[in-house]
Amino acid sequence: MSQETLIDYYGRRAHEYERIYHKPERQSDLIRLREHLRRVLGGHRVLELACGTGYWTAAIADTANSVLATDASDEVLAVARTKRLDSARVSFARADAYNPIHIRYQRDFTAGFAAFWWSHVLMARLPSFLEHFHAALLPGARVVFADNRFVPGSSTPICRMDNAGNTYQLRYLQDGSSHEVLKNFPSREQLLDSIRPYSDAVEILTFDYYWCVTYDIKEA
Repeated sequence: MSQETLIDYYGRRAHEYERIYHKPERQSDLIRLREHLRRVLGGHRVLELACGTGYWTAAIADTANSVLATDASDEVLAVARTKRLDSARVSFARADAYNPIHIRYQRDFTAGFAAFWWSHVLMARLPSFLEHFHAALLPGARVVFADNRFVPGSSTPICRMDNAGNTYQLRYLQDGSSHEVLKNFPSREQLLDSIRPYSDAVEILTFDYYWCVTYDIKEA
């Protein structure tokens, strides 16, 4: 799945995206994850990548010092802006998650955040993605990622795996269209292996349906 195809998929899904958070069995996890994110990002000037419809932007908006929430899809950003978050603290902008470095000069970001984006990054592309993300932040900044665990019976089944080990789901939208979507479910060991080159202290929380990793970037 190309980046352009993924953007098109989420643009089509914009007005039905947040239904995924209505699953009854996930409510306890969502409360715990929200509380954790508010705590670890509280007081920070946050650069958020792939903010989507702003669901998680809204969750951290009143504890962060400020949030610049970015996405590559105009359709999801339009939905995010309807949340009417405090404009003195939260702003939205269109930006490529793989090349956010130009944003660095707009504000001094003490933290970076991306929810449910790691799973859409090809494994071979993770090092480059992380290096570009870190470069958009201040030295020593905090980085937080949250994403899904695969739970049979609740998660969309995996439809195939490519030769590099990336996994894909076949998803259907209300308009009747079907889309093959890259969706990786990293193990704890894979997360640690990806992040250790950039941080000496990595915290990984695992819930029933989600995981969250927090680390501070090594200062040069």
